[in-house]
Amino acid sequence: MLQRFRIDYAKTQPLRYVSSLDLQKVWERYLRRAGLPLAYSHGFSPQPRLQQAHPLPLGYLGAHELVDVWLESAAELLSAEVQKRLLITPQPGIEINHVESIPLEAPSLAKQVVAADYTVWLLDPADPSDLTERIARLLNTPSLTRERRGKTYDLRPLIESLALLTDHPGNLLALQMRLAAREGASGRPEEVIAALGLDPFAVRILRTRLLIEPSS
Repeated sequence: MLQRFRIDYAKTQPLRYVSSLDLQKVWERYLRRAGLPLAYSHGFSPQPRLQQAHPLPLGYLGAHELVDVWLESAAELLSAEVQKRLLITPQPGIEINHVESIPLEAPSLAKQVVAADYTVWLLDPADPSDLTERIARLLNTPSLTRERRGKTYDLRPLIESLALLTDHPGNLLALQMRLAAREGASGRPEEVIAALGLDPFAVRILRTRLLIEPSS
């Protein structure tokens, strides 16, 4: 019996510098150790049926990441049982938040994700008033031409919201931003930081949520 489950999890410090490809392998081993019957594709070189929503770049952490897994067993598995098996099988760098059953025919995660929320801590000192003015100027700019992989694009439409957090821990200033995360139209926090005239390498980035477009 083939079933599909969506796992909401946190990607934490031990996996911070693990690539999306290697994370796929981590998940494969994790599911196997948890005794969950992972389904594989057919063909000459079968691959585990795992699908990440919107893979995180190296160095990012995530509070609510999403991965779809296909399991194949003789009897029906309940999402509570899948979650229990994962919770009792520790995997450094992965903290399970929630598991739910998903229809097999549901669209791919990549097609359902429309935006992502981020919290970005600034590691260098900054003036809150100056930062607020920079944010206002950026949001009032009709177009922000940037370059990625040798191609120019407009960053501004990809910034859905941007604000300075007022209740940040410690002495670090932090920004909250919502960026488009559609296929072929995805904003990245470090590009927003650079557009603000700040050092994109002097930040700590946490993706706090992925926004999913409900399937029709």
